[in-house]
Amino acid sequence: MTVDSSHRFDELDTKEAILAAAERLFAAEGVPRASLRAITSEAGVNLAAVHYHFQSKEGLVRAVLERRWQPLSERRFELLERAERSAAGAPSAEEVVRAFVGPPLEMIQRERGGHAFARFMLGAFIDPKGEVREMLLEQLKETIDRFTDALSAALPHLPRAEIYWRFHFMVGVMAHTIALGSLVHGYSGGLCDPHDVEGVTQRMVDFVVGGFQAPSPAGAATEPGS
Repeated sequence: MTVDSSHRFDELDTKEAILAAAERLFAAEGVPRASLRAITSEAGVNLAAVHYHFQSKEGLVRAVLERRWQPLSERRFELLERAERSAAGAPSAEEVVRAFVGPPLEMIQRERGGHAFARFMLGAFIDPKGEVREMLLEQLKETIDRFTDALSAALPHLPRAEIYWRFHFMVGVMAHTIALGSLVHGYSGGLCDPHDVEGVTQRMVDFVVGGFQAPSPAGAATEPGS
């Protein structure tokens, strides 16, 4: 039995059109308000195509997340593993932080639809219902575990709870920069260029590593790993 290659490519084009339209509408309106009918209208397909490729709206949301997060996670792990091999064990905090924050900045600036995905992610994190956030945290678990382990190895004097707090702050710095980076261009009078991926990455790494290397606050648990 032969497979019609043109039919296969048509299916891939339809699936990609739905994903791109869903990403744009999820970013602009939020997941609850972006209806499947609006998404199919934006994509130029019928409702049956969504059910064929994704089965449900929840399946479509998961696919939009996976479309970006899978290659992003792979790139992060690639950089982290490269740093681990180079260091023959535990890389420095700077190398771990760079492996975490660098790939999203590259994706947002260089991939089509990257800014829409950033807005979608920001909305997912602040959504009071938290449905998309829970899906996202499922996909992020391996990344969080790998990077907090690497940071603990790089900073063995810090209690585990402090590693999690500072990881949380790092995510906040990164999310703010990605979602609202244009602000600094405005209030700096153009002195700061949010599109300078290498420059922004280096500044963020320097800032975040300084936070990770700060002493534990008074009253915090002092036993590493606690």
